[in-house]
Amino acid sequence: MDLELKKKILNDLDRFVRRREYYRRIGKTWKRGYLLYRPTGTGKQAWLPQWPKTWNFDIYNLELSRLHSNAELRRLLVDTTNQSILVVEDTDCTTKLQDRMSETRTTSMNPLSMGY
Repeated sequence: MDLELKKKILNDLDRFVRRREYYRRIGKTWKRGYLLYRPTGTGKQAWLPQWPKTWNFDIYNLELSRLHSNAELRRLLVDTTNQSILVVEDTDCTTKLQDRMSETRTTSMNPLSMGY
C-alpha cells in the first residue's frame, strides 16, 4: 500500500480519535469509515494490526459471502464493540449475495411456492 496514503489515513484517524468529545458535544455520531479498494495482495490489511495497539480498537473481519440476509448483517453490526474496526473483505461478492437474496424473496413471495 502506498506510504503516503497510509500516512493520510493514520493522521486522519488519529485526529478523529482525539476529537471524540467534540463529536459528543455537537451531537454527531462518532464514526469514521474508509473504503480501501485495491487488488488482492496489495497490503491493505497488512498494516491494520497497528491500529488496535495505537488506539485500543477491536478488529472484526466480515465476510459478506457468508451472510444470508440483511437481518444477519444487522445483528453482526450491532454485536460489534463501540471502538472497533470492521474489515469487509471481497465486497465484489455482494452482487452474488443480492442475487441470492432476490431469488429467496421472489420464491417466498410467489403464492405457488406456498402451496396455494
